This record gives sequence, structure tokens and C-alpha cells, in this order.
Amino acid sequence: MYGMKHKSELSFPNIHKLLKSVLIGLVVCLGLLCLYYGWSFGPGSRRSDEEASGSDGSDPIFGGFVLHRDFDDLHEDQEHNSEVPKSLPVCDLQFSDLIPCIDRNLIYQLRLKPNLTLMEHYERHCPPPERRYNCLIPPPLGYKIPIRWPESRDEVWKANIPHTHLAQEKSDQNWMVVNGDKINFPGGGTHFHDGADKYIVALSRMLKFPADKFNNELDRLLRPGGYFVYTSPEAYAQDPENRRIWNAMSDLLKRMCWKVAAKKEQSVVWAKPLTNSCYLKRDPQTQPPLCDSDDDPDASWNVSMKACISLYSAKVHKEKGSRVAPWPQRLTTAPPRLEEIGVSPEEFQEDTGIWRFRVIEYWKQMKSVIQKNSIRNVMDMNSNLGGFAAALNGKDVWVMNVAPVRVSSRLKIIYDRGLIGTVHDWCEAFSTYPRTYDLLHAWAVFSEINERGCGAEDLLIEMDRILRPDGFVIIRDKPAVINYIRKFLTALKWDGWLSEVEPRVDALSSSEERVLIARKKLWDEGLTAM
Repeated sequence: MYGMKHKSELSFPNIHKLLKSVLIGLVVCLGLLCLYYGWSFGPGSRRSDEEASGSDGSDPIFGGFVLHRDFDDLHEDQEHNSEVPKSLPVCDLQFSDLIPCIDRNLIYQLRLKPNLTLMEHYERHCPPPERRYNCLIPPPLGYKIPIRWPESRDEVWKANIPHTHLAQEKSDQNWMVVNGDKINFPGGGTHFHDGADKYIVALSRMLKFPADKFNNELDRLLRPGGYFVYTSPEAYAQDPENRRIWNAMSDLLKRMCWKVAAKKEQSVVWAKPLTNSCYLKRDPQTQPPLCDSDDDPDASWNVSMKACISLYSAKVHKEKGSRVAPWPQRLTTAPPRLEEIGVSPEEFQEDTGIWRFRVIEYWKQMKSVIQKNSIRNVMDMNSNLGGFAAALNGKDVWVMNVAPVRVSSRLKIIYDRGLIGTVHDWCEAFSTYPRTYDLLHAWAVFSEINERGCGAEDLLIEMDRILRPDGFVIIRDKPAVINYIRKFLTALKWDGWLSEVEPRVDALSSSEERVLIARKKLWDEGLTAM
């Protein structure tokens, strides 16, 4: 009787309550899951059922495309595979300004604990492979083709940069002014009441040196005899904290053997020594110390900063400086530091000549579709010795030279030529705003990342992110690579103008090569607002 009664109680009312609780829990969990996906992907991530499941079973928004395989094998598969994606999903509009490796939201999502005192939350924190975006970054609503240079220096379309809070907060400093559908940049600010151009003229008058020695360059380390300019707003002249910083910095730079070259009001110019003499005369206990003899001053990728001073090489010390040629001769003159990377002056000159010819051939392919002043911001994704940028000297452009990590020591040659550049690993996203460049040049970049097991599709999506609408990509690589990339042009919405040729073989050709030039088109409003 007891057993039957107990079983009866479990079978009816208690089980009913239990099932009710389970169903409520499932509904709540399902609701939370829907909210999560809605927040994460938004309306811009809507896609067809065919797109929603990748051919390899991967998530079309997050994660990789395919496991690392040889380009020849992938191309052979594609020839017999009708499931190559015809399109890629579009990210939500909230990601129109996304810089993947400088994303504060990612830090929160991954529950990282950066040291806020050391500003580690402003450092690069790239998403792991399973958190990478497999969608195309959309432009803001109303985006227009950017204003052409040189007018773009002083004004931009407001729709292209829908962030006008700075104009409101700094309205009294003349930083930026909203004027109808444009944003104007008068050139003022806390430091430049009369504009940056007049400020630069004032600095040049403070330095009583020949113009060709004014080497205030954006280099990780100043070259021997280079200048460091420090300016503090006049309003902070008597501020206690500002004076404390000034006194501490002056004491530090004195111990580093830097000397004041010029000073006027709140602007000071320090000069770095030309030789090791001052460093070697310091007391051994002086801080910061000299770096260890085995320290590599050229190491710059994912290397912690060290509070030590790198001595010059024996040659630089003996010659009292880097002895680079004056501008513009230095652009084509073999720099002294070539021997540090094992390149002869003859090889340098040959490289310069080859790139001059290559660029001429590129422009022949593109001249029918390039509009006047439409190309201003250019990136060379594998800069080598800087020959591509040097060959563009006669054009009204500037070039960001990118030295891959494996040849980061070549960045010094870029700066010795009077160019600008950085080190980067193309298996990760580049630290720049979306829609920055008008032209991307990728010489053997895809082959290099493929050898390291990184995905071509991830790099293509990243190139799409940093390329402006109506911008061009020049991809020079092995035929198998070009064939593979061409398959994805429609999915990337670069399916407008296209040019492909087999270039002339030269001393830089590692094997058979092909050149693919494609153009990214401006999306219509309907696609952006998906």
C-alpha cells in the first residue's frame, strides 16, 4: 500500500509540476539564446539558409573557413565544387567602425584583465580564431566616395565619419566644425591656435640647422642626431602636475645624454647624441642602463618595452651618425645599413629598378579606370626594401610600408629611404580604421601566410575592411594563389572591374607569377541596411 501510494504521488501532481518547471526553464534559456544572437549579430547578419551553414560546417560569422591546405589542392577542389560561397554575410551596422584587435568589447567578452594603470586596454588584443568575424564590415548609412585630395585634407563627408561629439566638446578650440553635410578641419586646437602649419614653421625657425638634418621621424628609435619635440599647452604652464612631468622628463633625458637644441615658451627640442661617447662616460649605476650586448634593437613585434639604451654600432659611432643621404636623394641612394641585412648596394639598385618597371606596368593595367586624384592612401603589404613606394615618388600619394614579422629588420631601410612603415603579422588584423586605403599592394603575401597555416579568406576579409569603396587591390603571387582568390571576388562584392596578366619574369620573381588587380565597389543602401 505504501509503495503504491508513493508511486501514485510521483506519477501525477509531482511530475506535472516538474515538467512545468522544466518547460519554463527551456523557454527562458531559448529566449536568452535568441537575445544573445540578436545582440551579437543583429539585422546585418541575416543570411539565407544556404549561407547560414558553411560548406565546411563552420559558423559563417565567427571562426575560420577551412583548415590549412595547399593552394593547389584547394583550387583543384573548387573546380569541382559548386558550393564555393557566392556571397559572404554582412556584419551588423554597429560594426561599421570595427578594428578587430583594438576592440574594447572583445576584452570584456573574453574576460581579459588588462592592467588599466599601464593602459594595457589600449594595446592590441586580437580575437582568437573562433571569435574572428567572417562577415564584411559595412560602411555607415549614407556613405559617399571620399572627397579627393587635396580638398580632403580640410573637409570630409559627415556621413562617412558619423562621430561629431568632438566638434561639440572642443568647439572653443577649432578642432573640427560641422558644416552641413561636411566636417571641416580648420587646423586649430590646444597646441595650434593659428593652425598646425604655422606651428611647424615656428619649430623650423627654432632649429638653426640645415633642412636636410631635420629628422623628427616616426621611428621606434630616433636615428643618431635626430630630434624629439615636446610641446605643452600654454594654459598648463603653471599647472603643478605639468611642471612635475616636465622636471621628471628633463632629468631623464639628461641622463640619456640628450641635449636641448632649442627652446621657446612651451616648446622644447632635444637632440639625440651622434656617437656612443656620452653613454660610455656615464656612471655604471646611471638609470636607465645600457642594454645587454645580446639585445636586438630591431625587435619590435610583441616585444615588451625595455628601460635600457641601445648603443650604436661601431660603424655609426665611428662615422658620427647614420650618414643617410639628404632628401630626396636618399630615396634611391643605397643606405649604409644595408650591410646589416645582408644586401649589397648593387642588389639595392637592381631592386629599385625592378619596382620602377613593375609600377609602370601596374599603372598601364589600371589607367583606363583610375580617376584623377582618386588614389591617395596606399599600402604595400610586403614592403621588402621599399622599392614599390619609391617607384610612386612622382605621384601625389603616400605609402604605408608594412614589413612582415619574419623580415622586420628591413624596416630600418624603409626609414633610411625617408619613407614610413611598420611591422605586422598578416595572420592578424591591421590596426587601422575601416575604409582607410585607396590601394593595397600584396606581393607574395598570400603564399607567405599559407606557409604558416593562416587562411586566405581571413586576409581577404581584412583587406576588404581596410579598403575604401572604389579602391583597388594589386595581388602578385603564384598562379594557384591567384586562381583561388579570384573565386572569392564575387563573395567580396569586388565583382566589377578586373584585370589579370602574366608579368615579365625578373630577378625578384621566385617562381611563375600572375598579377590580379580588382576594384571594390560601393554598396547600395539596401545591402548596407540588411
